Amino acid sequence: MMEMQEYGDASSCIVLIQMADDHDLAGIQREMAAIRENTKADFLLRVFRVNRWNEDLSPWNAPAVFGHEDFGAGAEDTLKEILKTCEDCSRTYIIGGYSLAGLFALWSVYQTDVFEGAAAASPSVWFPGFIDYMKKHEIRTERVYLSLGDKEAKTRNPVMSAVADRIQEAEGLIRCQNRRCTLEWNPGNHFKEPEQRMAKGFSWILRQLLQS
Repeated sequence: MMEMQEYGDASSCIVLIQMADDHDLAGIQREMAAIRENTKADFLLRVFRVNRWNEDLSPWNAPAVFGHEDFGAGAEDTLKEILKTCEDCSRTYIIGGYSLAGLFALWSVYQTDVFEGAAAASPSVWFPGFIDYMKKHEIRTERVYLSLGDKEAKTRNPVMSAVADRIQEAEGLIRCQNRRCTLEWNPGNHFKEPEQRMAKGFSWILRQLLQS
C-alpha cells in the first residue's frame, strides 16, 4: 500500500491526485502556493508516495535507460489503488505527475474516464513503446497539459534525447482525438523547478474546468 498525504481543503469538490517521491514531497507547499496564486481555486491535493519508482509507475516492462534498474509493470496495480480513493462521484478528480509520474498520469487517462484532466509535467514520453501505445488507443479525458524543459533533450543518452520529438508527437496525437491539449516549454533541464512546473499543469486544467 502507498502512503497517502492530503493537503489543502478537505471538503473541496476538486481533488488533485499526484504521485511523488521524497524530492517531490519537499516542494509540495511551494507547489500548493503557486496553484492558489494562479487560480484562486479551493482544492484538495492527495499525494501518493511511490516506493518503487521504476516498478510502480511503469505501464509495462522495459530495459533500463539510465543506471541499472529496469522498468517493471506495476502501473496497473498502482492505478487500482488510486481509483479506490476516487469513488465519490460528487467530486472532480485531476491526475498529475512529474517525470515518470507524468508518464503514469498520461497513461492513466487512457485506462479510465474518472479523471477530468491530466497534468503531465516533463513526462517520460521517451518510454519504450509509449508513443506507439498512444497511436493505437483512445484517450479518455478531455484535458491534457504537457510540458518540457527546453534543455531536456540535450543529453548523450540516445533514448532520452528524443524526448522533445516524442512530446510534440504526443501533443499531436491527443489533438487528433479532439481533446484540449497544450504543450508548454519551460527554461532549463529536467531538474529545474519541478514544483513550479507541476503547479503550472494543475493550474491550466483548473482554469479550463472553471471556465467550462
